[in-house]
Amino acid sequence: MSNPDLLALAPATSHALARWLETEAATRDRSNHTITAYQADLIAFLRFIGNHHGEPATPNSLGMLRQTDMRAFSASERGRGLGPRSLARRQSAVRSFLRWLSDREGYDLSAALSARSPKYARSLPRPLTPDQAQDTLDQVATHDTPWIAARDAAVLTLLWGSGLRISEAMALEGSDWPFPSALTIRGKGGRERQVPVLPVARDAIADYLAQSPWGLVADQPLFRGVRGKRLSGGAIAGTMRKARASLGLPASATPHALRHSFATHLLSAGGDLRTIQELLGHASLSTTQVYTGIDDAQLMAVYRSAHPRG
Repeated sequence: MSNPDLLALAPATSHALARWLETEAATRDRSNHTITAYQADLIAFLRFIGNHHGEPATPNSLGMLRQTDMRAFSASERGRGLGPRSLARRQSAVRSFLRWLSDREGYDLSAALSARSPKYARSLPRPLTPDQAQDTLDQVATHDTPWIAARDAAVLTLLWGSGLRISEAMALEGSDWPFPSALTIRGKGGRERQVPVLPVARDAIADYLAQSPWGLVADQPLFRGVRGKRLSGGAIAGTMRKARASLGLPASATPHALRHSFATHLLSAGGDLRTIQELLGHASLSTTQVYTGIDDAQLMAVYRSAHPRG
């Protein structure tokens, strides 16, 4: 890797970190976003350890880390204002790297790895009610520029109707149109899944394309901004901010909340949790459980009804 932050580390440490990141990407199906976050987490840790010990961190010095070093790092990060959730994620990345390093080099890092992560309350996403979601679409459709109104309504209808991430909707190309009844989406970690496309979503996209000044070009983005470039998630977030202000909705009414709403509304209508997991592209059923806000008793009831030995 040629990242200047990696080059600023001791050469052996930079090499080890680069190898670990490559291993995570290749064998753990990590997304580019996750790999970038891990790299930032580890560089912050390695720089702290270097300053803490008065010399650059090397694999050998990392092999002698103790629990006090990990506690000092946590205290330093908290002092810089890092919240419990972000600190827990950062420590998780550090522990994963140290486990890999200890397995590879034969270090005994059990003491350092025994340091506890901070506890935090996992906040539940807040979906919109069906009426709130529909009101949002209606409000978005009142934009002064008709083709932009049609575009934004089409994007949000796709998020709510198919459970797409905003990044997945923005990645669609002209060659993807016309949509079949089930669309193949490549999500986080390169995982592919099939998502349903409701007739109302196809109609909304067709209306947008009929009005768009850019037309439909196979090798160009499906959703375009005012200058013809690929539409950004920030532009759609801005549209949602204006809509929720007009409707008096809470700040949690974001584009991603429509994805939450997709999952919650399906579950409320009797949808199976495992199927919803597949539609959302979640690697873990527990993630889907958080999205839909169900409790452990409901999760176990679904498990018992679905498992062949339940």
